[in-house]
Amino acid sequence: MHPLLTELSHIFPPERLLTQPAQLKAYESDALTAFKAKAAGVVIPHNREEVIAAVRLCHQHGVPFVARGSGTSLSGGSLPIEDGIVIALNRMNRILRLDPDERIAVVEPGVINLAVSQAAAPFGLYYAPDPSSQAICTIGGNVAFNSGGAHCLKYGMTSNHVLGMTVVLPDGEVVEMGGESLEGVGPDVGGFFVGSEGLFGVAVEITLRLLPIPQLYRTVLAAYDSLQAAGDAVSAVVASGLLPGAMEIMDKLAIKAAEVGAKAGYPQDAAALLIVELEGESVAVEAEFAHLLQIMDGTGATEVRIAQNADERARIWKGRKSAFSAVGRLAPDYIVQDGVVPRSKLGEALAAIGALSRKYSIDVANVFHAGDGNLHPLILFDGREEGALEKAEELAGEILELCIALGGSITGEHGVGVEKRAYLPHLFSPVDMQQMERMRRTVDGKELGNRGKMLVVEGAG
Repeated sequence: MHPLLTELSHIFPPERLLTQPAQLKAYESDALTAFKAKAAGVVIPHNREEVIAAVRLCHQHGVPFVARGSGTSLSGGSLPIEDGIVIALNRMNRILRLDPDERIAVVEPGVINLAVSQAAAPFGLYYAPDPSSQAICTIGGNVAFNSGGAHCLKYGMTSNHVLGMTVVLPDGEVVEMGGESLEGVGPDVGGFFVGSEGLFGVAVEITLRLLPIPQLYRTVLAAYDSLQAAGDAVSAVVASGLLPGAMEIMDKLAIKAAEVGAKAGYPQDAAALLIVELEGESVAVEAEFAHLLQIMDGTGATEVRIAQNADERARIWKGRKSAFSAVGRLAPDYIVQDGVVPRSKLGEALAAIGALSRKYSIDVANVFHAGDGNLHPLILFDGREEGALEKAEELAGEILELCIALGGSITGEHGVGVEKRAYLPHLFSPVDMQQMERMRRTVDGKELGNRGKMLVVEGAG
């Protein structure tokens, strides 16, 4: 047994120190199952002291580690480091404090995203970031990847809702970032940490901003005979000055998947669906809603449905949020991409993705946050066929290059992880890359925190 595992066994009982092949199997991949790696061991801490002890021992022995929540990462971001340690945080799932007067919640990293809103609901509050996996993803994972969700157009990403954190740096030092105030003082160190994909340590306590639950929602589902028409409708809504809580588009293949998986009742003959949701104070929303309907009337929609109650609204969103998993009913395997393009380039990007789909003879289902140009093409393939994965990855790479060429980014919320690491230098200049590497070395000279993800620093380790 590795000396590190021996020392960890003095802290963690056998049921919380996993070293057997069958035990490690469940941790060898995240939601991007095309990538796999075997850890030397998995520790399951119950509290921050155990996390601190584990990180300090890893630093002492020079063994890399990765913190993991529910493993819903779609970029290989929570993939184990070969022969490293996985720090599984799911059992650190307590909401430590919920202050309705200050509108904050202090949580451990293993708390499920949706659980925060459920706990805050009796006080008329909720947690705004709502990734599609919000029923299972953890706040710690959301922090690592700066998750967004359907409503990020109006409310922003995780970074806009994290006020403070207690973080264990890769050498075991414990630091405080931010606090409980909306008004930060000094450099935004917390903003630097959010989205760093575990390269700078492990957040063991996170202070979140809560918002009042909107008085009223108005949700509209519009069907179009082309993706271009749906994209033009988004442009029309934005140009009107309205700021919806969410604007989402699904193409024909995604509609089919969602209907099979969630039975959402979507129009099956539509080439594209647009979901627009307004939310806020009742008087303002009703006025905006009348304006929205006028705009929609001029967009050439073949059908417009208005959710008449909470159940109908939930059904519309269930279809959209289950689209990723439902695509699994259409193909044995798929890759979810996460590129971003300027809103003005949406139509061009979708047309190009369609051309790439035909070039490679691979089906691509498109689901995306239309309001901020965050594309989620789902590339369908059968991994049992020789060369199918490589062909799908080549197509995925062309989509990322397309996003860069159009003035966008290789990721909106899924992170760089392992999958998109090679494309980071295509997005950033050599000077930018050198600066990021310098910051990495300064915080973690041994490159122990999630080694090999996002950045690869030459000569580290």
